[in-house]
Amino acid sequence: QVQLVESGGGLVQAGGSLRLSCAASGRTFSSYAMGWFRQAPGKEREFVAAISWSGGNTYYGDSVKGRFTISRDNAKNTVYLQMNSLKREDTAVYYCAASGIWSWRNTNTASYDYWGQGTQVTVSS
Repeated sequence: QVQLVESGGGLVQAGGSLRLSCAASGRTFSSYAMGWFRQAPGKEREFVAAISWSGGNTYYGDSVKGRFTISRDNAKNTVYLQMNSLKREDTAVYYCAASGIWSWRNTNTASYDYWGQGTQVTVSS
């Protein structure tokens, strides 16, 4: 079992920045690829970013490329999502997730075994 707890969400003006954190506990954090997803009201959960076990490989959703950066610190059992140039359409609940695989399928929710409870990000104009 892996427990995931997100933090760092909040209210920010458009053009601003936030950094989300996801702290993991339980089984060996470095054994899992990690991902961030988001879900806005009335919409499906959307892939945001994923990072491999070592942090050497990443994927990003098209809507966040060039603005968001995923990173991890295996010594701290934490994955981060740095979000810059935020837009109103980035408003959503953001979830981190852990996966036992690493491939292009890490862009899909079905590849993830464990999920956090989510943290709300609201971007105002």
